[in-house]
Amino acid sequence: MNSHHPEKRLLILVGSPRRDGNSAALGAAAQRGAEAAGTSATLLFLDDYIQGFLPDLRHAPAPDDRYAELFLEHFLPSDGTLVCTPIYWYGMSAQTKAFFDRSFSHYAGEGPEPARVKARMAGKRLGLAVASEETYPGAALGIVHQIQEYARYTHSDFVGYVHGAGNLRGEVAADPRRPLDAAARLGADFFTYKYSDYRLETPRARNVWESPAPALRSTPGGLP
Repeated sequence: MNSHHPEKRLLILVGSPRRDGNSAALGAAAQRGAEAAGTSATLLFLDDYIQGFLPDLRHAPAPDDRYAELFLEHFLPSDGTLVCTPIYWYGMSAQTKAFFDRSFSHYAGEGPEPARVKARMAGKRLGLAVASEETYPGAALGIVHQIQEYARYTHSDFVGYVHGAGNLRGEVAADPRRPLDAAARLGADFFTYKYSDYRLETPRARNVWESPAPALRSTPGGLP
């Protein structure tokens, strides 16, 4: 087991309205893994907080719901966030997209408050868990790319991704790829997994891991 990080706070956001659905199951598995590793983990359903989309803020106020509470009191103080969403039309759910869109109302403009919000948005660890009816590996690539771009934009680290298949409520548990186990591992390792994203000028050692495995012997056929 990795060393405990009780000071780290993981926020798990479920973008499905199903409390007993597959996205929720992935999120719950990640929460169990995180808590077993000593990490503080909170799981929230987005539709408890979001009841509307981003308006034209020049002419209309933001919807009167609990988004500000979610963003300011849960997301900003977290050290990492795991986004759990079903795949709807090869993208994230509307609730999940609204979470990212609505953040604009808190960091747009000048002044001390937007500057404070932008500073706290940056430098987080981010993860993704998706549930789909299709087992097709490319079904979630659009969502993966969107989270990657959000991570790049906010100078954050996209540390892991889990894809489970299931249509009936909780059916993801029957996926032979064992995505619930993978989600639990992601939760456990969220703040300890080695993250690297090299640039041309990045200093780096020859080995990827601190304790590399012994070199494998090669057989005459080229197989280890």
